[in-house]
Amino acid sequence: MSSASSVNDALTGYAAGRVTAEQLVGVVAAAYYGEGGRGKREGLKPVIDVIERAHPGIVELSSASGTPGFAVRIAERPFPKRFEGALRQAVASVVTLSPSPVPLPGLITRIVRAIRKVFSA
Repeated sequence: MSSASSVNDALTGYAAGRVTAEQLVGVVAAAYYGEGGRGKREGLKPVIDVIERAHPGIVELSSASGTPGFAVRIAERPFPKRFEGALRQAVASVVTLSPSPVPLPGLITRIVRAIRKVFSA
């Protein structure tokens, strides 16, 4: 399953009540702050705004082994109950904006990723 479809599944699952706030925060933050988050940031911005307000410091930066820059690690903490209403509203606004808030990667993008995996292994 691709990262984009897992984010979309998490968003729709949270809106339907099948996914907890903690699970949603982990998936959305990983997609937003992670290495492949370039095309996803605009669609997830309303949800990230609520997460950052409720969860300051959700992301921990650490040294990355083997690559320049930082590794992003999601801080696992319980999501504050008082912010769940705002999170639901943000998720509902993102889910109703389009059928897929996070665009699924195209064929060329998937091919390039597969080639990178082969050469980085």
